[in-house]
Amino acid sequence: MILSVSRRTDIPNYYFDWFCHRLREGYLYVRNPMNERQVSMVDLSPKAVDCIVFWTKNPAAMMERLELIEKYPYYVQFTMNGYGRDVEPGLFGKQAVLMERFRKLSRMIGKKRVIWRYDPILFNPSYTPDYHRRAFAAIAQGLEGYTERVVVSFVDSYAKIQKSMDALQVRELPNGELKPFAGQLAAIAREHGMAVESCAEGIGLEEVGIRHGSCIDPRLIEEITGCRVLAGKDKNQRKECGCAESVEVGTYNTCRNGCLYCYANFSKAAVRSRTERYDLLSPLLCGAVEPGDKVTVRKMKSVVDGQLSLFERPGSGGRA
Repeated sequence: MILSVSRRTDIPNYYFDWFCHRLREGYLYVRNPMNERQVSMVDLSPKAVDCIVFWTKNPAAMMERLELIEKYPYYVQFTMNGYGRDVEPGLFGKQAVLMERFRKLSRMIGKKRVIWRYDPILFNPSYTPDYHRRAFAAIAQGLEGYTERVVVSFVDSYAKIQKSMDALQVRELPNGELKPFAGQLAAIAREHGMAVESCAEGIGLEEVGIRHGSCIDPRLIEEITGCRVLAGKDKNQRKECGCAESVEVGTYNTCRNGCLYCYANFSKAAVRSRTERYDLLSPLLCGAVEPGDKVTVRKMKSVVDGQLSLFERPGSGGRA
């Protein structure tokens, strides 16, 4: 089983103590967002968890407690964009603070295990293609030598964030302009020793040096674990998504980053209401089991199958 921690909220930033407590307890609960009376019990024992994929915009709390997750293989998706507080109101000090945290985390766990995300990319009168090129180049220069990969995507239009997108005057870039722009980002990344991958993009960008990526990536997990990974595509994600199957442990409407492009928060009121229920000791993130809930033990399936041989290891000239 691969754990996603989490697409729905920034657990390393705001709830890492809760997550570590759940690891000590050996399980957590996840409420089904499509049927909130259904609650799954997820086994968190090291024998059940093949790898953990963390998603964050600020890993400070996590970095102070890495010893608490040392029994688990893991890597970190670290989002760092060029936006100001008009778009990402809960973040601060990218250049002065967050970039140094990225570099420090890379020194602590290795550059292969820290992936830079410059996503989603949105265009409006302030955040023009030229602005993004300059912001991307500045961050890439600051992270050179501290990561091997950068993931990019373009903002998707969800009904629940349309009001925010309208207020920001977000516009789409025509395909005739989008591909050259993406190619320029790829060239910048290469100058700084990084490969570029896209996240859940329908448009093909291989011709400009960007391949379709897998944020939950079997190949990277094989490199980290030294084991063959047999995970299939995650059927719960969009068809364009290349991620391997995983178990998502987050809860919607709990992220306090407040990013206006985020599909995981429905409203400020919903976030305020749910985060007020945060309880370090609860098996559920920002909630509790209620009368009428049905708790079932989730069947866990390992996706690793023995050690890779020397010739199968990525970069050996074998399967890779």
